[in-house]
Amino acid sequence: MTRAFGVSDAGRVRKSNEDKFVSEPALGLFAVADGMGGHKAGEVAAQLAIDAITGFIGRSEKDYDVTWPYGIDDTLSFDGNRLRTAIFLANRKVFRVAESSDDYGGMGTTIVGLLITGANASIGCVGDSRVYLQSGDRIEQLTIDDSWASTVLTHDPTMRPQDIAQHPMRNVLTNVLGGRANVEVRVTERLLTGGETLLLCSDGVHGVLDPDMLRDLLKKNPDEHQAAQGIVDAALDQGSRDNVTALVVRYEASR
Repeated sequence: MTRAFGVSDAGRVRKSNEDKFVSEPALGLFAVADGMGGHKAGEVAAQLAIDAITGFIGRSEKDYDVTWPYGIDDTLSFDGNRLRTAIFLANRKVFRVAESSDDYGGMGTTIVGLLITGANASIGCVGDSRVYLQSGDRIEQLTIDDSWASTVLTHDPTMRPQDIAQHPMRNVLTNVLGGRANVEVRVTERLLTGGETLLLCSDGVHGVLDPDMLRDLLKKNPDEHQAAQGIVDAALDQGSRDNVTALVVRYEASR
């Protein structure tokens, strides 16, 4: 059984909110998109991605004869492939709309998605929105950022995050939905045992709240409504200058 609640705030600097999310416990689907682009195009890109993913997950929920236009990854479960395909379809939708209008040219969005079926959790991401898993005193980041900073830290083990904290390219994304016709989609899976909390968030959250702070806020607020609002409030109090979105998902094993 899953319970979930999401909060999204434009923040104290931005005039509009380019973050969008979906929380559909009946489908087991949860996702956060952080759009980018002028003329409110970021909002458009994020909503297109959320709608495309929700639509495909809904259509394919009980259809084992579904069409797989991007092939099958045999290392993933049926549901892992559903999420993978949904994100590819979202990229195609955003890319095509961006190409069709000068107002939307160059728009894009991050996406992080979670699909829970039974005890299996499929996690897919493009960009730097994240999923964290908190259980007891532990918190784990389940996604890898598609960013310049993440690439540098991965390829140079002597480098620390604080070494590039002020670098002008630290927030540059290397992979987004809508940026090109073909996109790299990373999907992983894990079994849940019960009692876990999963947090999906945009960089307006994780850019100012470190994992220990997120863990403490999730532990302090066992109610998912209070946890999501508490994380957003804390990010704003820490000076986040971006849109801020937190989607908290609690998982309990069926008895």
